[in-house]
Amino acid sequence: MIRVLLAEDQGMMRGALAMLLGLEEDIEVVAQVATGDRIVDAAREASPDVALLDIELPGRSGLDAAADLRTAFPGCRVLILTTFGRPGYLRRAMEAGAAGFLVKDGPVEELAAAIRRVLAGETVIDPALAAAALSAGPSPLTARECDVLNASVDGATVADIAGKLHLSESTVRNYLSSAIGKTGTRNRMEAVRSARRQGWL
Repeated sequence: MIRVLLAEDQGMMRGALAMLLGLEEDIEVVAQVATGDRIVDAAREASPDVALLDIELPGRSGLDAAADLRTAFPGCRVLILTTFGRPGYLRRAMEAGAAGFLVKDGPVEELAAAIRRVLAGETVIDPALAAAALSAGPSPLTARECDVLNASVDGATVADIAGKLHLSESTVRNYLSSAIGKTGTRNRMEAVRSARRQGWL
């Protein structure tokens, strides 16, 4: 049996996926979590062969959790399953060590086949998303620019961001200005939206 950990914050979707995968003769869902910060603990308890992770999870993103799993459980293969087929997400997933990346609107048979394929050592990527990622190129934002943009959501002031990231206010302004320029936007909120749309954040 292929042991699967399922991380999905929407209860109905999580239950439906678990039920449908459970109908496969060779797949067993051994753990289900609703938040990203529970993934590593659940993997420690359940010893899954494959972790099926949503990206947008409360607590910790599926992309960050994928990197944690690669370190803690190198034998567990990670398959990212997301609503948002954004090119930047695919690139970040591969950098985090994911073995596959699929969008949620595919048939469950395709998902079951992808689980078997990643366990066999293959890399499985949604073809349309792979083409989009290649044409989009890498993120122009540095890691620090991403940190500053992430910290600037919810109306945080420059002083708030500086305090949170242990930077000077002038350094924060420089990072914000650079990120705004690279995203071709007019202000930091537009820059955040643009970067998220591309999957860079």
